[in-house]
Amino acid sequence: MATTATAPAFAPTESYGGESGLWSWLTTVDHKRIGTLYLFTSLFFFLVGGLEAGVIRAQLAGPNQHLVSAETYNQLFTMHGTTMIFLAVMPLSAAFFNFLIPLQIGARDVAFPRLNAFSYWVFLFGGLFMNASWLIGAAPNGGWFGYAPLTTLPYSPGLNIDFWVIGLQILGVSSLAAAFNFITTIINMRAPGMNLMRMPMFTWNAFVVQFLLVLAFPVITIALVFLQFDRFFGTNFYTVAAGADPLLWQHLFWIFGHPEVYILILPAFGLVSEILPTFSRKPIFGYPVMVYATSLIAFLGFGVWAHHMFAVGMGPIADSVFSLTTMLIAIPTGVKIFNWIFTMWGGSIRFTTAMKYAIALVGLFTIGGISGVMHSSPPADLQQTDTYFIVAHFHYVLFGGSMMGIFGGIYYYYPKITGRLMSESLGSVNFWLTFVGMNLTFFPMHFSGLLGMPRRVYTYDAGQGWDTFNMMSTVGTGVLMLGVLVFVINFLKSYRDGEVAGNDPWGAPSLEWSIPSPPPEYNFARIPHVTSRYPLWDLKSPGLSAEVPHSEHGDRRIDVDVARTHVANGHGAWGGSEPKQAAEAGAHIEHSTGKTALELGIPMPNPTIKPLICALGMLVMFSGLLFIHKDRMPLALATMIGGALLMVVSLYAWVLTPLEDPH
Repeated sequence: MATTATAPAFAPTESYGGESGLWSWLTTVDHKRIGTLYLFTSLFFFLVGGLEAGVIRAQLAGPNQHLVSAETYNQLFTMHGTTMIFLAVMPLSAAFFNFLIPLQIGARDVAFPRLNAFSYWVFLFGGLFMNASWLIGAAPNGGWFGYAPLTTLPYSPGLNIDFWVIGLQILGVSSLAAAFNFITTIINMRAPGMNLMRMPMFTWNAFVVQFLLVLAFPVITIALVFLQFDRFFGTNFYTVAAGADPLLWQHLFWIFGHPEVYILILPAFGLVSEILPTFSRKPIFGYPVMVYATSLIAFLGFGVWAHHMFAVGMGPIADSVFSLTTMLIAIPTGVKIFNWIFTMWGGSIRFTTAMKYAIALVGLFTIGGISGVMHSSPPADLQQTDTYFIVAHFHYVLFGGSMMGIFGGIYYYYPKITGRLMSESLGSVNFWLTFVGMNLTFFPMHFSGLLGMPRRVYTYDAGQGWDTFNMMSTVGTGVLMLGVLVFVINFLKSYRDGEVAGNDPWGAPSLEWSIPSPPPEYNFARIPHVTSRYPLWDLKSPGLSAEVPHSEHGDRRIDVDVARTHVANGHGAWGGSEPKQAAEAGAHIEHSTGKTALELGIPMPNPTIKPLICALGMLVMFSGLLFIHKDRMPLALATMIGGALLMVVSLYAWVLTPLEDPH
C-alpha cells in the first residue's frame, strides 16, 4: 500500500498554480483554469441578471409605477430570464463540470482540452453578444421562450429578436461542444477501479446532464433555425396565414424546455449529494437508487413537455397523457428528497455554510416540486398558467433548487479551487439573508398569482389585492440582493485573506480531496487505483465506509467484497487493528511538490490561442446577419464570409497542431 500520512487541516501548501499573466489565461487548455473562467464569468452574468430583476421588482413595488417604460420592461424580463438560465445557472454548472469531473474520476485532464477551451470562449462571446444589444437600445423583448409568431418579423421588426435568436444559437454550440467532451471524458478516462457505480454522485449527475444537452439542444436549434430563416430569408415555418401550425414553436421549444429544467437542477442535486454525506459523516443513503432516480428523471423529462401547453386546447387525450407523465416524474424526484433526508438521519451533522445551503435546497425544492405537481392537473393549471403563481413555482425550483445548491457547492469547493477557505461567519450572514430574501420575494407571488395577477405586465391598477404581495416581493428582493453582496465580499476577501485549506479541510471521501489545493496542472502525480466509491474514507476514516462494497485490487478482480465482513458497523472513526478496506485501498494522499508536469515527466496538452480565434470567427460570422435588416447586404456578406474564413483557418491550424510535445 503506497500511502502517506495526511497533512493537517489548514496546513499551508505550495501547490503549483500555473503560469500567470493575461496570455496564459487566453491560451489555457487546463480544465481547472477553464472552470475558473466559467465560474467568474457566470457569476458576473448572475449579478447582471440580478440587477435586471431588481429593476423589475422596483417597477412593480406599487400600482401605476413608471420607473421604466413598457418596452424597457419587456426587454428587462426577457433578458433577466435568458441571462439567468443560459448565462448564469448553466455556466455555473459548467464551471463545476470543468473543475471537478477529471479530479473526481482520477484523470489528469478532459478528453478534448482544446474543445473545452473553445466551448468557454464561445459561451463568453455569445453572452457578450446578447448583452451588447443593450448598448443600441435593442435588447430582446419577446420573453425568454420567444413564442412565434410573436417573434416573427411582422410582429417584432427590430433587431431585438435577432440578437436573441443568434445569441442562443451561439450558446448552443458551446453547450454541445462541452457535452460531447464530458461524455467522452467520463466514459474513457476513469482511473483503474473507478467503475460507473463507484463514481461520485456529482459526476453521475453531470454525466446524465450531458446526455440531456446532446438530446435537447438540437431541438431548440431546429426551432431557432426555422425562426432565423423566417426572419432573414422570408420562409414561412411560423407564418400561420401561409399554413404554418401556430403550435409548432411551442412544441419544439418545450421539448427542449422541460429537459432544460433538469439540465439546470441536476448539477445542484449532484453538489448536494457530495455535501450532505461529508457533513453528516455517513455515506449517501441508497447510492444505486439515487443513480437510477437521476437517470429516470432524465428519461421522463422528455415526456412531459406539453404540460406547459394545457391552455392551448390540445384535447382531453393529450391533456390526460401529459398529466399522468407529470405526476410520474415526481416519483424519482421524491426518491432523491427522501434519500437526502435519510443520509442526514442519525449522522454527525456539522452545520457549515455549505451544509446550510444543501439543507435549504432540500426544503425549498420540495416546495417548488409540490407546486409543480399541482400543475399536472389541467384544470388547476388552466387557472394558474401565465400568472405569478407560475413565477413563484419556477423560482422555487431554480433559485431555491439550482442556486442554493450552487452556492453550497461554491462554499464547499472554494478551498479546492483557491486553496483557501471562505469565511464561515460571513457565510452564515450570506446564507440567512439569501434564505429569508428568497422566501420573502417568491412566496407572496403564489398569492398574487392565485388572485389573478398575470405575468409580464409592467404596471397594474390599485385595488386588485396585489399591492401588499408585490411590496413584500420587492422588499424581499432587496434583502436577497444584500445577501448576494455579502457573498461577493466573502468570495473576493477570502481569495486574498482566507485561511489556508490544505488537501482536505472537510474530511471528504472522494479523490479530489487527496491532492493539493489548488491542484497542480497534472492533477495526480500518480494515477490512483480505486477500490470503493469512498477512497479517502477508506484511508482516513475506514469506519465510515465500512458498509460500502469494496474490491481488493481495483481492476484486478471483479467480484464484490462487502466490507462489513471485515470491520464493525458504525459511523464513528475507526479504532483498533487496520480494517481490510484500509489495508487494500488503492488511493493515496499526494502532497505538493512545487514541480511542473515537465519536471515530473508527465505529458500535458500545450496551451494555444486557436480555440479563442475560432470562437471569435464564429461570433463575427453570426454577427453579419444583423446587417441584413439594416439593408446593408454587401456588408453582411463580407462580415459573414470574413468570420467564416477566420473560423475555418483557425480550425485547420488547430487540427493540424499536435496536442502535446513529442514524448
